[in-house]
This record gives sequence, C-alpha cells and structure tokens, in this order.
Amino acid sequence: MSNPDSPILVALADDHILLRDALASLINTFDNCKVIFTASNGQETLEKIKSNLIPHVLILDLNMPLLDGYDTSAWLHKHYPHVHVLMLTMYDTDLTLIRLLQAGVRGFLKKDIHPEELKFAIRSVMESGYYYSHHVTGKLVNLFRNTLEDITQKKNLLTEQELQFLKLSCTELTYKEIAGQMHLSPRAVDALRDQLFNRLDVKSRVGLAMYAIRHGLVSF
Repeated sequence: MSNPDSPILVALADDHILLRDALASLINTFDNCKVIFTASNGQETLEKIKSNLIPHVLILDLNMPLLDGYDTSAWLHKHYPHVHVLMLTMYDTDLTLIRLLQAGVRGFLKKDIHPEELKFAIRSVMESGYYYSHHVTGKLVNLFRNTLEDITQKKNLLTEQELQFLKLSCTELTYKEIAGQMHLSPRAVDALRDQLFNRLDVKSRVGLAMYAIRHGLVSF
C-alpha cells in the first residue's frame, strides 16, 4: 500500500450469512481495516468489483453457489491480480491447495480461525503478498518473510532432475504419474521427494509448490 495510514479495504464472500456477518463485524474492529462489501457468492462478488468496489484483500469461501471460490479467484487472478485472495476452506489436501494456488490464491484460512490469526493473515498478505499458516506449510511460512533472493541462484542449488520434479509437483499429477513423466520408478520419485523435503526444509507437496512459486521457479 502506498500510504501506510490508508485503511486496508477488505471484502467477504460466503453463502453462510451468520459467518459472513460475524467475520465482517470482527474485521471492522481491527485497527486500520475496513470491510467495503460482503457477498453471498462469487457472481455477486465479481459484480461488485466490476462496479469499482475493489478491495485490497478478498476473503472467499471455497464452496459457494453460482460461482465458487476457485472460479472466482481464477477470474480475479486474470483481471484483478492485485486483489489478494484469502480462501476459507476446510480442505487441505495437497492437490486441492495446489489447484487453488494455480488460481491465484494467496493464503488459506480455516473457518474457526482465531481473531488474532485472522488479523495477522490480513496484514501478512498485504505486507508480503502471502499468508500460509503452519497447518498448511509448516516452516515454509518463514520463507515468505524473507527478502526475495536471486532466482538464478535458487535454480543453481538444484539439479535438472530436481527442478523437473519440483515443477511437476506444482501440477495436479499424482506422484505415480510424475514418475511416469520422468521415466523413473515410483520408489525413485519418493526418494527424490524426500531429498527435496530435507534440502528445502519443507514438509509437504504444498511446501514444495510454495517454495517454487516464492523463488520464481514456476509461475501460474
């Protein structure tokens, strides 16, 4: 944000009215935060944004009628990439989260998130461009607080085989399918995965994907 004294403009989209209104009321109590609109689905959200109600941070429910969180985020990623999307979801499987990352989601929130963590999430996504809690990526959250390092240097730390595996890990392919693409046995791919977990200090496939995005090794 160009002016640190300007309020962070937040919007909320969730088809559960009680949760939506409760979150809006809570966020309006945060210092320097202002909810500019709420919506019950993705279609209503996009209509409001097109009418020039453009938030800095948009909190989206993944499962909504008419237009869900995934499709809403994908459209915003293409047309309003500066809007930071935080996704409300109870799903945290690797492939689900990677698919959402491809759609431009900048962070994930549980619906029972603590108020202080919600406040931190909003500020984190504004300051660093991302928010990823420990239940999603473990130690990876620390990578997003570091200054962006030279991309070429990061690539040079990895072998060509490791880079190929890292890029394929950012897709919706299963590990077995990745093994087929790389002409390796599933056991060899498992070893490669574990090697990268240790080297990059991450604990999950989503951790690998976020490392790749953070350091410019892949782009969605």
